[in-house]
Amino acid sequence: MRLWKIVVPFAVLATGVLPAQAAGDKTVEYRGYQVTVPADWQVVDLAKDPTACVRFDRPAVYLGKSTAQADCPAHLTGRSQGLVLEPLTRTARSTPGELQEAVTDAGVLATAYYSSGGDQAAREVLGTGRVTSKATRLAQPRAAATPSVVATGNLQGGFAFDTCAAPSQSAMDAWRYPASGYKAVGVYISGERRACGQPNLTPDWVANNAAKGWQFLLIDVGLQAPCAPYASKMSTDPATARAQGRTAAANAVTAAQALGFAQRSAIYSDVEAYTSTAACKASVLSYLSGWTLELNTRGYFGGAYVAAASGGVDLAGAYNNTAYTRPDNLWFARWNNVTNTTDDKYIPATMWTNRQRVHQYAGPHKETHGGTEIEIDSNAVNLTAPPAAPTGFDATGAYSTAALKWTVPAGHQVIVRRNAGGTAAPPLPNVGTAVYTGTAASTTATGLANATSYAFRAWTKDSTGKIGPGVSTVLIGTGATVAASAPAISYGGAVTLYTRATRKDTGASLTGVPLSLYARAKNSATWREAGRVTSDGTGQASSVQKPTVSTVYAWGYNGSPDLLGSRSGNATIEVKPTITINLAAAIKLGATTPVYGYLRPQHPGTTVYLQRLTGSAWPTVATTKLNATGNYGFSIKPAARGTSYYRVVWLADADHATTVSSTKAVAVS
Repeated sequence: MRLWKIVVPFAVLATGVLPAQAAGDKTVEYRGYQVTVPADWQVVDLAKDPTACVRFDRPAVYLGKSTAQADCPAHLTGRSQGLVLEPLTRTARSTPGELQEAVTDAGVLATAYYSSGGDQAAREVLGTGRVTSKATRLAQPRAAATPSVVATGNLQGGFAFDTCAAPSQSAMDAWRYPASGYKAVGVYISGERRACGQPNLTPDWVANNAAKGWQFLLIDVGLQAPCAPYASKMSTDPATARAQGRTAAANAVTAAQALGFAQRSAIYSDVEAYTSTAACKASVLSYLSGWTLELNTRGYFGGAYVAAASGGVDLAGAYNNTAYTRPDNLWFARWNNVTNTTDDKYIPATMWTNRQRVHQYAGPHKETHGGTEIEIDSNAVNLTAPPAAPTGFDATGAYSTAALKWTVPAGHQVIVRRNAGGTAAPPLPNVGTAVYTGTAASTTATGLANATSYAFRAWTKDSTGKIGPGVSTVLIGTGATVAASAPAISYGGAVTLYTRATRKDTGASLTGVPLSLYARAKNSATWREAGRVTSDGTGQASSVQKPTVSTVYAWGYNGSPDLLGSRSGNATIEVKPTITINLAAAIKLGATTPVYGYLRPQHPGTTVYLQRLTGSAWPTVATTKLNATGNYGFSIKPAARGTSYYRVVWLADADHATTVSSTKAVAVS
């Protein structure tokens, strides 16, 4: 996989190549579709030369699609500019370095390939295209593949070969183990520096060869080290390089899924040899960190293909550096013809020890098996796939807790972590807040904040310590309001409590759901459910209550499989006892008259206060205790003629608010 610098095009690419014109433009036609290209672009008719290599490192126009075994170099990466015109048998999908257009009237798929920064020129070439005659029968793009193949599943101590273009099916059959010693094949699935067209690399090719026992090493060849002698380079800013790695990984996952490769597959970022410096190393490590993190987030595994003496040394040096996300698998090139996966000279054998290594021990050479010759690189492989993700991972919300459940194979552990405040679950099993690690099939997450959304992710960990892809579930937070028709009522009276329940993510009302009204006595910490009402079409509900003591109320939604429960704030309703006062309206000076009444509810033995208005104040003139039935009595003997005003007061206790009787006037004559 050594990168070649882009070279001046040869006059003839292969048998069947038409000679280029000296200057100007020329028109190329294929199946009723015409396009104008530079005159010096070679034209390769794959119907006439089915073994010609579709090379993106040279300017050319390739006509048709051949599934024959192409004569391609094993090492070929990098891009020039050119065009591939083939029958429309798949959906157009543009990727970095390739701009595709489906010409449905002609039944043609046009792919303009280009080097870094050449996307506008590619658009201009496609912009010259026109249909001269419609196809009588249009080819129909196949449906997208369902990802089901895990690359690499299980290859301990076996061998793999890699080559620029995926071999033909007949070549794969001829090389099928034990006809050759190879059980796996490395294929370039993506990357803007991928230099070979992949006419054979289709979902059918993947499925057919997987069914025949082949395993796969997936390669993305993209941006290179900033200190390497190539045109497409990573940023020298580590943060930007990390973001570039994440973007490349996202594109690689899209390509892998389109071919039928499922989660748990490892995809290797091809970073070719470079002369390391501190700044260059930081860029490479940051790029591969972003690459691995993004792949892990999407349920895939991050591999790095590196030269042992450069990228291998830098990755080994940062093996325990938590500033970087370490690649899950290491594929290193050291052409020493030693067919093992350890290399003590550059990469300590104590690193990537859990069947995580591939050693490319031989560079480009030709081998023949079953009568078919292919130029390849050779690799020793010691890999196992990580375990599958937990199944049935689900959460049911309650107030401040969530019930989580899952299924994992016997002998495996599950790791569960959470993030608060949104729908983004922890991307890796060492970030976020720990919820559970163990072998049980369920747990309860506690201590969850009110009115807050939570995203949970679970991973399977097998007996070797490998951790599989994560699977997520989300509980959306909810909120409830509380309001009361009055802050205080008299004993025996009623109050109406109101609420509205909503989702925290959208603010939408929770309609048709049960809402509970909770209550506790003001002097108690114990809540009870005082009522349950179904919310209306606006998310609102109400309940009429007749508390006998001062009471604190709160509304709550108790949760569901999609939503966390919540509680409103508190509304305190003070309950004032009823107190009566009886007093004669008129008396003679010097006479004694009674003042009496009762308190309900009864508070035997508590004090009531008789007060008389003096100016604007109400000083207490006498006190007494309530008797066993809650009654009281005073005697008054006014000392001056005129009108006096009296009232009786009972002061609050833990259960009831202070209450004051009505004011009574007495005329003294």
